[in-house]
Amino acid sequence: MANFPKTIHFTGLNTPVGIEWSARNLDVIGDIPAEVDGAFFRAVPDPAVPPMSADDIVLSGDGMVARFAISGGKVDYAIRYVETERYRLERDARRALFGQYRNPFTDDPAAQGKDRTVANTTPVWHAGRLFMTKEDGLGYEINPHTLETIGRWDYYGALRSQTFTAHPRIDPQTGEMFFFGYEAGGLCTKDVAYCIADKDGNLTSEQWFEQPYCSTIHDFAISEKYAIFPIFPTTADLERLKAGGAHWAHQQELESWVGIMPRYGKVEEMRWFRGRPGISAFHLVNAFDDGDLVHLDLCLSDTNAFGFMREAGGIQRDQREIGGGLTRWTFDMSKDGESYAERVMGPPGDMPRLRDVDQGRPYRAAWYMSMNPQGGPPLPGGPVGAAFNAMLRIEPGNGRIDMMPLDFGMAISEPVHVPSATPDHDGWLLAVVDRQSGEDMFQSELWIVEAEDIAKGPIARVPMPLPMRAQVHGSWVSRAQLDGARVQQAERVA
Repeated sequence: MANFPKTIHFTGLNTPVGIEWSARNLDVIGDIPAEVDGAFFRAVPDPAVPPMSADDIVLSGDGMVARFAISGGKVDYAIRYVETERYRLERDARRALFGQYRNPFTDDPAAQGKDRTVANTTPVWHAGRLFMTKEDGLGYEINPHTLETIGRWDYYGALRSQTFTAHPRIDPQTGEMFFFGYEAGGLCTKDVAYCIADKDGNLTSEQWFEQPYCSTIHDFAISEKYAIFPIFPTTADLERLKAGGAHWAHQQELESWVGIMPRYGKVEEMRWFRGRPGISAFHLVNAFDDGDLVHLDLCLSDTNAFGFMREAGGIQRDQREIGGGLTRWTFDMSKDGESYAERVMGPPGDMPRLRDVDQGRPYRAAWYMSMNPQGGPPLPGGPVGAAFNAMLRIEPGNGRIDMMPLDFGMAISEPVHVPSATPDHDGWLLAVVDRQSGEDMFQSELWIVEAEDIAKGPIARVPMPLPMRAQVHGSWVSRAQLDGARVQQAERVA
């Protein structure tokens, strides 16, 4: 596609595609288990028009919602743009109206006061509704059967927060969704809204508190007793934005924090723990209670993983030099003080996946993406510019780690987990895998993998007929959940 900058954000696996399409009965190599019955929804940033600035980034791409519909071993695919206010305005204008990433002071006058979110980060399913979310605004509800955009979601006007996280947590036993919004009161505010929606999708609680500084709280966690908010020193500054600068700049010398409060309590009960300076984590695996202890497992690094956030803070470090690993933080809630214990459990990586049933509870295994040095240099693409080339399975209780390596010139995106009704079966993982087939040419496949034995590779593959842009996050929605969707059968569009 012409007129896009020749930077890492618009080349390699990040090359814009910009095509809404669908296909039925895709080829399947191998056999898809009958229990894999439902939909794999993916969030794909893909700019519909070239950006105003050559400095734009992949995270500014318009959200596309993609769906692998799987039933009876058959696979259909569809992908459509999320028709946010921003997308519609730029589509009609046939040019970019919104400027730099999360900086409204760089927008065209025609975009002043309009909703800037591109809803491109995570598909969220709760209480029979599908939402496409990005943490800089509210989510957009999507028809799960047609992928049409229904509209912006604010709980019928009850939600006061201006933002909604791309990483809510759903309790598998109560069906409640716990979520938050940072910059809840507006651009660069320290306001955080902590919210709960019941199993029927009603907003039952919204409480506001201030974080120590305005940081990017990308993810949080719940245990059965607590809500946990990690605060890392990637900060926003209003004056910097007004001067045309970056929204986020990592401050390597600034200390980190963790706020922990009773998950059904009051924000005034928040307890703050002081952490090491400069560290960063975008994704948390899980949290769970152990008597008076709270364990938090996260994909930790010694600086921000995003180059554009590091560089805005004056940090010049090669992506390959970033240290870290899968880490467990343990907080003793029976003791006073601001300190906590830290233990590295596994190699560096990100994009963790947990069984839904284990959310907020002790868990036997989790999966996350990593780099296998023997797999050759990473393919260019993805949010940080380098794609993962291996999947890891870790059992935190005994330290066992298994790996599914990929061949040279391949990459893998975050998987989703599909449970099995068989008690001794760990279910399956579904993930999109890309292979470089030529200069700036890539072929994609959907892989189905045995969750308990990832080392043996896929048991089924679905080659894709057209190029696919790298996803951010995905979600699995079962057939029973789809059948119980708020948008009923009669409302589907053929």
